[in-house]
Amino acid sequence: MLFGAPWLLAHKSMLQVNQPTKISLYGSDYVVWKDAKGEINALPNACPHMGAMLSEGWCESKEDNSSVVVCPFHALEFDSAGCTVLPSSNKKTLPQLKPLELIIQGDFIWSYGGIEPKIPIPNILNEIASKYDFIGHTADTSVNTELLPMLLNMHDYNHQNGTHRPLFKIQEILFEKFIDNGHQSHAFYDMPTAPVSLAEKIKKPDLLLIPKVIKAHLENHFPSLVIFHGQTVFGKLAQCHLFVPESENKTRTYILMFGEANSPISKFFGKTALEFAKVIVEQDADILGKIYPNSQQKIKLNNEVGIDWVKRNFDNFPEVVEPNLSKS
Repeated sequence: MLFGAPWLLAHKSMLQVNQPTKISLYGSDYVVWKDAKGEINALPNACPHMGAMLSEGWCESKEDNSSVVVCPFHALEFDSAGCTVLPSSNKKTLPQLKPLELIIQGDFIWSYGGIEPKIPIPNILNEIASKYDFIGHTADTSVNTELLPMLLNMHDYNHQNGTHRPLFKIQEILFEKFIDNGHQSHAFYDMPTAPVSLAEKIKKPDLLLIPKVIKAHLENHFPSLVIFHGQTVFGKLAQCHLFVPESENKTRTYILMFGEANSPISKFFGKTALEFAKVIVEQDADILGKIYPNSQQKIKLNNEVGIDWVKRNFDNFPEVVEPNLSKS
């Protein structure tokens, strides 16, 4: 599960104020909540009394606008340090739960899962947030697959005209180049789409988002982030795909969408962009459930350099070894 990598657990907008949420990482469950001050807290999800899920409880606000999470079984309150006050006692206990260490960068909530960091947090999301408007999040999904198959699927540039053909009517992949910078890379390719009539566009306006040729620029930050940089008639998009290893056999994925509209009316198409992104994740999750994971690969297609990049970095993590794929 690549211990020592940073994982983006959530964007702050994904957490409602004083609403406990369960997040899993490295086989452990945590309860995460945001108080009225916007501060983020995270504790192990099992109550130390009888193991009830704290994420199924609720939050109680305090006078300073901080909040505690309350166990749904016996209403024990736990503060951000994991301390509680036992019934018939006015004395706070020592910490009973060890908080999950979080690294907050603006609206981004990162964690190493309590493991010693081996690679740094990429700064690209901070750069995107400073330039683009935040459109929203979508497709927060747990997929019954190991982390590696998920990453291989996302870096398989040949699957666009198969897995995603029903959505984009992609006809072929015209690969241009791949730039390998170790744990960071760029892939550039064009995807011609099938013609859409004016009548079809009038009937379904969201087809206006699909150009005749989708010019893809994927910016990859191993292992947790793939960014699709796109250009539509309504402006620029940065569609950020995130991955989190919930356990050995379950991987969470979701999308954060940022955009730069070129006119006021363009902002109305943000919802459509999110809907497209949700379908993309649904299609990827569906195909991952239709693959024999241990089957031997006897055929190799052109332009599998993204797959090779993932395998190299996965096998040698946290080191980066030759070959440098962009030069091979």
